[in-house]
Amino acid sequence: MPKRASDLTREGKPARIKEVAARAGVSTATVSRVLGGTYPVAAATRIRVQRALRELDYVVNASARALGTANSNTVAFIVNDIIGPFFAHIAHGVEQQATAEGRLCLVCTTHNDPARELAVINLMRERKAEAVVVVGGAVQTPEYVQRMAKLARSLDAEGSRLVLCGRPSLGPDVPETVVEYDNEGGAFAMTNYLLSLGHERIAMLGFDAKATTTAERGVGYRRALASRGLPCDPALLVPGVFTREFGYEATRELLASKADFTAIFAVTDMIAAGALKALRKAGVRVPEDVSVVGYDDIPLALDLCPELTTVHVPHEELGRTAIRLALNRAGNPVQRLRMGTHVVVRESAGPVGSWRA
Repeated sequence: MPKRASDLTREGKPARIKEVAARAGVSTATVSRVLGGTYPVAAATRIRVQRALRELDYVVNASARALGTANSNTVAFIVNDIIGPFFAHIAHGVEQQATAEGRLCLVCTTHNDPARELAVINLMRERKAEAVVVVGGAVQTPEYVQRMAKLARSLDAEGSRLVLCGRPSLGPDVPETVVEYDNEGGAFAMTNYLLSLGHERIAMLGFDAKATTTAERGVGYRRALASRGLPCDPALLVPGVFTREFGYEATRELLASKADFTAIFAVTDMIAAGALKALRKAGVRVPEDVSVVGYDDIPLALDLCPELTTVHVPHEELGRTAIRLALNRAGNPVQRLRMGTHVVVRESAGPVGSWRA
């Protein structure tokens, strides 16, 4: 007795393409054409093949398909973590535009490990991702830049694209898509705003001269002070990570040290949230006694008490623009775009009060 098509599947194992062909009564080449969608197949035949695919729960081997195509219709989004709201909102923009362009978006995390970042980019290159989007600042040592530039050229040669979102270019001749925002200008504007309120002793929480993002914000901060003939006190530049916990502890330490400051410029809104908590617990009024400002303008800024004065970054537009440029770059091997930032005035900053730490 001849075997039925249902008997041809291997118990407990994924169906193979020849089993789908047997179930549908067609050749394996016809099944491949239906899966690929790039070759005309009669409607009735296509329906039989699609029914067989469903009945056998056939799963396409994405790696095998990619070998026969220029790319995988996939974009990769590489980020330090998926917890921080700054990254989450850029990711939302990336996903929105990727979907609009008919691409699947994969999210990969690096946990602030440059070696892992490079490894993930290489993996996405092997998987033939159309675009590899790296988000956020980095410690750009000469060795790191050299390796990233090499990866950018390899991706470009294979029809893919390295996209830097919110970090500077790797060099004038590197085939890359760079979509960044005016980090330095935003910090300059915010520091100037505090100076206009009479603040001359401004603590900066979260500064890191080695990381591209905070280094640029530090340049804007110092430039604003210099424009008023004011020195930059190293004691008021407090290094740290972009967390609420750091903002809380750093502010407590500033208060305990009796440091002379009238305002806190947190390099992220999350740090500012921690600073506000520490001041509130210490009985220090904001903004009457100490002003607090942030950077990023994440939705949390409106929920803080008082509402946070901060620098607005166009998160979702950064993500959307990065994908739009990367996937539509014909004849444009080098793409660079810088978006603007601006101060959003709310309730957490005011004129210098009488309090001194």
